[in-house]
Amino acid sequence: MGKIAFVFAGQGAQYSGMGKDIAESSQAAKRVFEMADSIRKDISPLCFFGTKEQLSVTKNTQPALFLVDLACAYALKEKGISPQGAAGFSLGEIPALAFCGVLSEQDAFRLVIKRGEYMQECAEKYGGCMAAVLRLPNERVEALCAEFENVFPVNYNCEGQLVVAGLKDEMDAFLQAVAKAGGRSIKLQVNGAFHTKFMEEAAKKLSAELDRIELNPPVIPLYSNLTAKPYTSDIKGHITAQLKSPVLWQKTIENMIDDGFTTFIEVGAGKVLSGLISKISSQVSVFNVEDSASLINTVKLLEETC
Repeated sequence: MGKIAFVFAGQGAQYSGMGKDIAESSQAAKRVFEMADSIRKDISPLCFFGTKEQLSVTKNTQPALFLVDLACAYALKEKGISPQGAAGFSLGEIPALAFCGVLSEQDAFRLVIKRGEYMQECAEKYGGCMAAVLRLPNERVEALCAEFENVFPVNYNCEGQLVVAGLKDEMDAFLQAVAKAGGRSIKLQVNGAFHTKFMEEAAKKLSAELDRIELNPPVIPLYSNLTAKPYTSDIKGHITAQLKSPVLWQKTIENMIDDGFTTFIEVGAGKVLSGLISKISSQVSVFNVEDSASLINTVKLLEETC
């Protein structure tokens, strides 16, 4: 049997009520929520009862998703399922860092609160937006981006799906160019040009926060968005550069498969990463854990597979 990887969900997967069921059904998950509430007392109510509008504000979205991701990972570990590696999509890399022991849970949660605040500040300052471009080769999307001063390819999700980010005053013209080229686009529910140069100020502030935090080597391989390879040296540099650099998700999953991972379990809200991984490779098994039902089902299917 091949290796198991936990993959941690990213921004955009949030929904009202997320985490409530897993916190009520798992002691390990409950403990994570209690830890977070001791630092930001409104965070559990925000996950459980927050509106779509409240959860869509970046300074709320990031700590809320961090909490649900990490709680689901520990609920799964509580059931006896431990991974041999991990990866997180954008925001998801922060709970992955905590799970892999690079950061303590408390430091990681404090860091993600600051990350959300700093990225929202940049988003409000520059007025960015993002869109998924479908049905075009990556090279064609990259060429179209090059025709615009402030539109950039940022999330390499899977073949035929590349997310771009940029300033709002150029995005409409860019999306018209996509349609003319035969592609399709979907605007994303985010309020900033994440993973571009417009996050430079947030990256610098996050770097200063990391100067006050102890960083440890990962206890299991943790694949970086920045390089699509496991973290080795310069952990701080990878965490900060990620904010202003593309997410190499497809290459990350391909590298993990090459390294012997055959089972991927998405932990956290929704099934976005599960869908992407299934498109990247039909040769791997993909599961998700976001509540007690999906936890029970995933454990059962893994036991049957073993």
